[in-house]
Amino acid sequence: MNSELFDAIQYLEKEKGINKEVLIDALEAALISAYKKNFKSKTNVRVDLNEETGSMHVLARKKVVEVVEDPQQEMSLEEAHDIDPNYEEGDVVEIEVTPKDFGRIAAQAAKQVVTQRVREAERGVIFNDFIDRVEDVMTGIIQRKDHRFIYVDLGKAESKLPLNEIMPNETYEVHDRLKVFLTKVESTNKGPQIFVSRTHPGLLKRLFEMEVPEIYDGIVEIKSVAREAGDRSKLSVYAADPEIDPVGSCVGQRGQRVQAVVNELKGEKIDIVEWSDDPVVYISNALSPAKVITVLVKEDEKATTVVVPDYQLSLAIGKRGQNARLAAKLTGWKIDIKSESEALEDGTLQASSNDDDAYSEIEDNLTE
Repeated sequence: MNSELFDAIQYLEKEKGINKEVLIDALEAALISAYKKNFKSKTNVRVDLNEETGSMHVLARKKVVEVVEDPQQEMSLEEAHDIDPNYEEGDVVEIEVTPKDFGRIAAQAAKQVVTQRVREAERGVIFNDFIDRVEDVMTGIIQRKDHRFIYVDLGKAESKLPLNEIMPNETYEVHDRLKVFLTKVESTNKGPQIFVSRTHPGLLKRLFEMEVPEIYDGIVEIKSVAREAGDRSKLSVYAADPEIDPVGSCVGQRGQRVQAVVNELKGEKIDIVEWSDDPVVYISNALSPAKVITVLVKEDEKATTVVVPDYQLSLAIGKRGQNARLAAKLTGWKIDIKSESEALEDGTLQASSNDDDAYSEIEDNLTE
């Protein structure tokens, strides 16, 4: 054992961020194990590594007792006095037992410890790097595919895109570059496991943050996202400053900003609506592009009945109920949609129209 090992330990501490004391402790433990295994010793030993001299010593530790019952662990007081007359019963005597050929075994043990610790440290660095990126968007390159995952290289590590997290309107080929949403990072014996998604609503939110400076700067806030990946999504936005148009900010000049997100999501349709703390206005906005006559709110049930013109009924419900379903997800309210003729027939429209205070704002908007 020489100073080269300690030079290597100092290098690893500086370049890999592995604490030197942790490495030395692990190395001492490995050397103790190697000594006992190779020399079939049951004696309690300690390994002393001297960083200044680069030397290594194996020391047997024996307790001083009056009557020796286990020679491997104990030493008589008489034997102890032969070494040093100051020893007393109960003291621990250390005797060097370093084998002549222990250097070779020590080198092997040192290599194994350093390799293992470097691997663990690198895994720890990767885990820490990516755990801080959870719920963020990263760009990767598809490396390979199997029956469970698409494997996306994120630079420092490979991530897993589960097949139930891919978009139905996309094809995925090896070497394709794509943006993914980091959903989860797990620490395992095989290293960090990183999972990503293309269908998560968070992907839509992050893409708008990247395209719309007002969102990134906090001037415009995304309040809610409802998404049926690859087909259609709804996004509600809000600006505290009345001078700011939150919807217009997200759409961009000639629709450039929203179109950039649509292109990234391979044509997924996106409705951007203005958020409101008034459920009547908010639900009316959420059902866009359909026009709404009135909204009847049941606060205790968090449910609404929405009346739309007869010719707007299919638009309000949407294909296979998609527009109504997304609006309900976006707002968090149950939405029952009725046509104007149906509402007049069962009395819903007449009942709701009496409450001018509750619905005046939405009706004024529709009039305009």
